[in-house]
Amino acid sequence: MPELPEVETTVRGLAPVLEGRRIRRVQLRRPDLRRPMPQDLGQRLTGATVTALGRRAKYGLIDTDRGDTMIFHLGMSGRWRVDPTELLPHDHLILETEEGRVIALNDPRRFGSVDLVPTTEVGEWPAFKALGPEPLGPHFTADHLKAMLAGRVASIKLLLLDQRIVAGLGNIYVCEALYESRISPKRAGGSVSKPRLARLVAAVHEVLDAAIEAGGSSLRDYARPDGELGYFSKQFKVYGREGEPCECGGTVARYTEGGRSTFWCPKCQR
Repeated sequence: MPELPEVETTVRGLAPVLEGRRIRRVQLRRPDLRRPMPQDLGQRLTGATVTALGRRAKYGLIDTDRGDTMIFHLGMSGRWRVDPTELLPHDHLILETEEGRVIALNDPRRFGSVDLVPTTEVGEWPAFKALGPEPLGPHFTADHLKAMLAGRVASIKLLLLDQRIVAGLGNIYVCEALYESRISPKRAGGSVSKPRLARLVAAVHEVLDAAIEAGGSSLRDYARPDGELGYFSKQFKVYGREGEPCECGGTVARYTEGGRSTFWCPKCQR
């Protein structure tokens, strides 16, 4: 599944094509993805001007001058294709600007989604209402984590994947951030000291910033809107590296918890 850096890279790639542009044509090539598309999507977007693009957790946001925000999720295999030379069978939603630029939402597995809500109500949208702070925002701090993790006996790894604690962090980058901060993913969340949580917050920033700069990971079907694959996966220190040497001299291990694989170094992560 595309993670936060992939979605951020996608939004940044779409901005030069859409921001400030008027949408002259909307084509829905199927009525649903993971759930039905808004029935009035074409009516509300046709003729509207895109005023801003953004991201919340793993969702992309496209604001218009009509007071609407289109919220998209890339699901397991979704990506936007910019100025395709031909439409593919899994290009399910097509937007064309007055300048003739075309973007196509391609989603072979159809686990993604498209919603349209009033911009003033985005914060109260059900999927957003209970979300914690953005991991790259000012409210994701050691103090916040200490308060949210107090008394918790669940592993720090599982707790960081709880979207109510921090929004948008996924399995890959949690593994990498815990490694960079040298915290064992098995450690009870409530037992991690505030100084170590401060290192963790810094590591989350470092790992996500590096991934966004690199263009996202190239796992599975993800591609940036311009068609270039990301390459951050080549920089992973532990993720997907079971049995390989760690830079500390230990060996990267893997275990399964909560249905997800966790990669870590038992020697240097305590």
